[in-house]
Amino acid sequence: MLCPNAGGASGIGLETARVLAIRKAHVIIAARNMESAKEAKQLILEEDESARVDIMKLDLCSVKSVGTFVDNFIALGVPLNILINNAGVMFCPYQQTEDGIEMQFATNHLGHFLLTKLLLDKMKQTAKDTGIEGRIINLSSIAHVYTYEEGIRFDNINDEDGYSDKKAYGQSKLANILHTNELSRRLQAEGVNITANSVHPGVIMTPLMRHSSLLMNFLKMFTFFAWKNIPQGAATTCYVALHPSLKGVTGKYFRDCNECQPSTHASNELLGRKLWDFSNKMINSLSKA
Repeated sequence: MLCPNAGGASGIGLETARVLAIRKAHVIIAARNMESAKEAKQLILEEDESARVDIMKLDLCSVKSVGTFVDNFIALGVPLNILINNAGVMFCPYQQTEDGIEMQFATNHLGHFLLTKLLLDKMKQTAKDTGIEGRIINLSSIAHVYTYEEGIRFDNINDEDGYSDKKAYGQSKLANILHTNELSRRLQAEGVNITANSVHPGVIMTPLMRHSSLLMNFLKMFTFFAWKNIPQGAATTCYVALHPSLKGVTGKYFRDCNECQPSTHASNELLGRKLWDFSNKMINSLSKA
C-alpha cells in the first residue's frame, strides 16, 4: 500500500502519515518544505524504525511543481492505492501564485485537482492489477458553508476586489467537496474500483492557522469544548482511508468518523460539473502559458 500524503510534513498531515506508516503502508510525504518533511520522516522512524516513509518535493500552488512531482513519482514504478489531499493555506491576505491564481483557490483546490487528475491513471492501473480498492480522500472543512453568495466566484476567481480571506477559504473548501463528488460520479460511471470521499477533520490549532493565530486563540477560550487535538483531527481521515466497512462507499462527506450532509452548494451536482470544467480549462490555459 502506498499513500502520497500531500501536506504530510506537519499537523494533521503528519499524524495521518504516522498512523498509516505504523500500519505498514508505504507512505510518501509530499511537501513544499523539505526540511519539515525530513523532520516528519525522522519522527515516524523513531517510533517505528521499520516504517517505510519517503519524502518528495511538491508545491501545490505551482502547476509546474505538481507536474514535476507526478513525473518523479511515476518514475518510481510503485503502486498507488491511497491518495490523501491534505495540504492547504487558510485565511491568508490576498495574493496570487506564480501562475496568477488567487492563493487559497490555487493551493487548496486547483493544485489538488491537478495532482489527482495526473495520478488517476496510476491509481486505476493499481486497482486493476491488485484487485484492491483505491481510495481518494480530500480534506475539506465545515468552513465550506461560509463562502461567497454564488458559492464559487467563477467570473472573479482571481480578483482582489471583493476578496474576503474567510470567504475565499470557504470557497476553496467548498471546491474540495464539489471536486470529490464529481470525481466520484465519474469513477462510478466508468466502473473503476476507486472511491472518492471528503472529510472535515474538526477545529484544530495547526500551522494552517498562522495567518489568524490571535483570532483563533481568542475564540478557543470560549469554544474550548469544540476543539480537537491533532490525533483526534486525523482520526476521520485515517478512518475513511483504511476502514474496511467503507468499501464501496463513495461521494460522501465525513465528520467525526460519520457520514454527514454538507451544504446545499456542496450538494449541487450542476455546480460540481461547472467547477470541474472550469478547473480543467484553467489548468489547460496555464499549461500552455
